[in-house]
Amino acid sequence: MRSEITADRELREQDYNPAEEPTKDYSLDRVPREERNMGWLSITNITFGIATAIFYFQMGSVMALQFGAPNALISAAYAIVVAGVLGSIIVYLSAKSGMNVNLLSRGGFGYIGASLTSLIYASNFIMYCAFEGMILVSAIHAYFPIIPLWVLIIVFGTLVIPLNWFGIQQLDKLQKWSLPIFGIFLIAAIVAAFNRTSLYEGSFWTYMPEGVQIGGTALLLCIGMQHGIMGLTALIASDYARFLKPKDLKIGSIAIGFIPQIFCFGVMGGLGIWFGVTLGESNPGVYIVVLLGLGGVLFTTLTQVRINITNIYSSSLSLSSFFENMFRFTPGRRFWVVVAGVAAMALMPGGIIDHLGTAMTFQGVALMTWASILVTDALIVKKWLKIGPGYYEADQSNLFKWNPVGVVSLLVPTAIGTVAALGFMGTFLQSTAAFFAALLAAAMTVGLAVLTKGRYYQKEQAKDIPAEDYIA
Repeated sequence: MRSEITADRELREQDYNPAEEPTKDYSLDRVPREERNMGWLSITNITFGIATAIFYFQMGSVMALQFGAPNALISAAYAIVVAGVLGSIIVYLSAKSGMNVNLLSRGGFGYIGASLTSLIYASNFIMYCAFEGMILVSAIHAYFPIIPLWVLIIVFGTLVIPLNWFGIQQLDKLQKWSLPIFGIFLIAAIVAAFNRTSLYEGSFWTYMPEGVQIGGTALLLCIGMQHGIMGLTALIASDYARFLKPKDLKIGSIAIGFIPQIFCFGVMGGLGIWFGVTLGESNPGVYIVVLLGLGGVLFTTLTQVRINITNIYSSSLSLSSFFENMFRFTPGRRFWVVVAGVAAMALMPGGIIDHLGTAMTFQGVALMTWASILVTDALIVKKWLKIGPGYYEADQSNLFKWNPVGVVSLLVPTAIGTVAALGFMGTFLQSTAAFFAALLAAAMTVGLAVLTKGRYYQKEQAKDIPAEDYIA
């Protein structure tokens, strides 16, 4: 009779049959050191698919027109620093262990408890895929109104499925070859906007709506908007950083952690501020088409396809982890690529845009809280206090179903933070809810780890973890 350990490993290995999938994705286990063979430039290039989404144009434009360009710029600097620090630490942990954040969470949350984070993560990417997809199909429909919206949803919703079929190597090639084209369109849009007469006569960074001042409530509201996406940008790089070459660990952690944040919030967000003030319009789906005509439609198509192939990739990994944890159901990553794609298409005509603010509020608080728990668990609990194992374990047979350290530290701050973010605790906490939820989660992680003495991190010592994969 096979041991439980052997059975569990065989079950997880069903996902990685080389005859079925040319590129192994290791959605249910750590990437072996010999297969961590991607350079930091390649991985950073993949993350640029996220950083180049015109969603960041829209955030910059909205913040500038509603709360003033100075407040938008200050909040962008804040987002770069906080998300960059969190992202760099998480990239380091991922590259060091060969695991993404779903697997990194199994010890600290328990393998069933980690399903909570996997489900939040997967739903986040499916929601964003639907949102980004609607930006795309709306822009095309506005230029070609003869094409029914539902046809565009099916065409562009389906397109991202085959583009995800062969895993991370395919993503690397797609992002690498499409980046120069993106750059050409971006320069063309900048030149076109520069040659238009600005609706605002002063320097764009001085623009302030009537009755709005620098700092105070306006700045807090801008920071609150940034919180809605910062947790995601800090966590998502782990899906790719686990393939990082060990020799690139130090430079790669900083580069992959910070460069996408600089581009997301600084370059794309900054350009969104400039476009919004110059053109007096907050919707990039409108002003990019105004600036470039058909070229604007092509530009929008390119940026949204680039972001959505990464959305579908990350959601497929999270769905794989969730269903293996909860139901031991392992049909393979490609199956979840199709499920995620179809779910996103179903949300597009279902009014996802109308509920985006509420969804982003919850997701922002939950993802910032999760990121805080991962970083605190690694740096304070594991490395400083020496509580729990000095490595990350993904094997269910060695793990408890629940670890109160992670589960309680996620649920309580997320619940309090969501209530605060919805405005029930005053304006200050409404705008800073994600930040304070993250601080509360960090404190609870340390307190619960000390209280439980780390007894719920693992059932027994793992004997197959390479010494090089230890973080403490």
